[in-house]
Amino acid sequence: MIESLADAPAGTIGFRISGRLSREDYTDVLIPPVKAAVDRGEKLRLLVVLDEEFHGLQAGAVWEDIKAALDLGVRHHSAWERFAVVTDAEWVRRGMALFGWMAPGESRLFGLGELDAAKAWLTS
Repeated sequence: MIESLADAPAGTIGFRISGRLSREDYTDVLIPPVKAAVDRGEKLRLLVVLDEEFHGLQAGAVWEDIKAALDLGVRHHSAWERFAVVTDAEWVRRGMALFGWMAPGESRLFGLGELDAAKAWLTS
């Protein structure tokens, strides 16, 4: 399940993700506001909070993730400024350490207790 963060700082787009991310989570919740910001010519500052209940992606979500990476990540690479991931999940932290360099823009990892620091970093 994914939900928009109502308290994301101005100029950022934020999401809280728990459970298993589905294809519909991508197509209905995650992609539309990011694509709209790109279409408006805005720079992207994205905040993603993966809570303790996050268990990865369903098969359909993997395909949507690949498509989004190609469309929004590669084709609009210059639109990305900052990407903050907030999680205590060790497997996500290891993945970011290995593959974070591939993410467009500047990315940074924060623990769940550092949400305020992640928000401050995104807006600095």
